[in-house]
Amino acid sequence: MRGRLYRSRRNRMLAGVCGGLGEYVGVDPTWIRLAWAGLSILTFHFGVGILLYVLWWLVVPEGDGPA
Repeated sequence: MRGRLYRSRRNRMLAGVCGGLGEYVGVDPTWIRLAWAGLSILTFHFGVGILLYVLWWLVVPEGDGPA
């Protein structure tokens, strides 16, 4: 069983959402960031991608690791 999903404190660019997701699934967070941006742009719903990011920022707690 995997651990809980947290926002990353050490692998963050804005809020640590993609960094935490990358750590959770075991993938380099750069790939998560590229996929998130690419899907947001390619689906022509860029506002939805930003809204989902902000929603995750508010809902997913920050991890306890070092900053």
